[in-house]
Amino acid sequence: MIIGVPKEIKEGEFRVAMIPSNVRVLADAGHQVLVETAAGKAAGYPDEAYAAAGACIVASEAEIWEKAELIVKVKEILPEEFDFVKERHIVFTYIHSANRPPQTECLLQSKCVAFAMEDMKDQNGRFPLLEPMSRIAGEVGMLYGIFYTQTTFGGNGKLVCGTTGVKPMKIVIFGAGNVGLAAARLAVGMRAEVVLMDTNQPALERARTVEVPGVRTCTSNRQNVEEEIRDADLVVNCVKWFPGLTIISRDMLALMKPNAMIVDIDAEPGGAIETSRYSTHEDPVYIVDGIRHIGIPNLPSSAAYSASASLSNVTTPIIKEIADKGWKRAALENPLIEYGLDFVRGYLTFADTAEAQNRPLTEKAFVYENVD
Repeated sequence: MIIGVPKEIKEGEFRVAMIPSNVRVLADAGHQVLVETAAGKAAGYPDEAYAAAGACIVASEAEIWEKAELIVKVKEILPEEFDFVKERHIVFTYIHSANRPPQTECLLQSKCVAFAMEDMKDQNGRFPLLEPMSRIAGEVGMLYGIFYTQTTFGGNGKLVCGTTGVKPMKIVIFGAGNVGLAAARLAVGMRAEVVLMDTNQPALERARTVEVPGVRTCTSNRQNVEEEIRDADLVVNCVKWFPGLTIISRDMLALMKPNAMIVDIDAEPGGAIETSRYSTHEDPVYIVDGIRHIGIPNLPSSAAYSASASLSNVTTPIIKEIADKGWKRAALENPLIEYGLDFVRGYLTFADTAEAQNRPLTEKAFVYENVD
């Protein structure tokens, strides 16, 4: 199979979907890999490394889509790319289609096959293609928050680890999942005072006794949240927003210390942090009611070398299986891959998007029997 790796065009996205060592894995298996020139440059992977690994370097994204059957990306299909998508394509990327109706329409109208990395789930209910980026998002979000609390960037100037006779920074983290645990491990390692809050008691117990010894845990409810954020220097939200969830409302900002920092890793505008909105790597901090905020939606991109390698290492076995077997056999034989099969030749097979956009849902059994 011909596999194409285009350069990401989303603003602020520096990752690349495949690193050279994994190109070699696919080339050695008999597949041809096309890589757009400079696709990995920003992440620290030059064209020469791809060529040495067996890739063919092509001049443009249009050429990638024209020649390749399996397209491997990091980010969703953007409007500038809609015309590239054809029925012959198998698309493999983070799609997040439920809140992107124009992209959904493109994937349906093109009649391509599309696998969503974020929806691939194993037998234990884990999402192994999300976890690497979740951990890095937690770590990068924590580093951003600590960095921008420095006096030189307009912050309150409190040293994260404290110093002789001076207390360390108090950091409150919402969410004891992969993102929150990664953030908490880093903060505890830097000797901050760390409070991890969640509604899931078993998750808090495991965090305290196994995952992050030294963290203080607290049940997340409005009264406890209000109490903990009063003297927090840094608040980090690691909870994915869902309708109806508000952890910090705008009125609660008045409880916080002036000039304290909130980093919303979920970065959903008006989400779990009511005052959240998107910011960028170039201009990360904005202020609401005297409280500094960061809401960068693609935090792992700032660690593009490590994030690209981490992502490519977990996706390459799946890419190889799809390339070896074709989309249908790969999905039929591997439940992990089947979970990510969201679009098939004009049919929508992902329930969340069907519900969110009021579109017809097609069972996967139907497409297996009726679509080649």
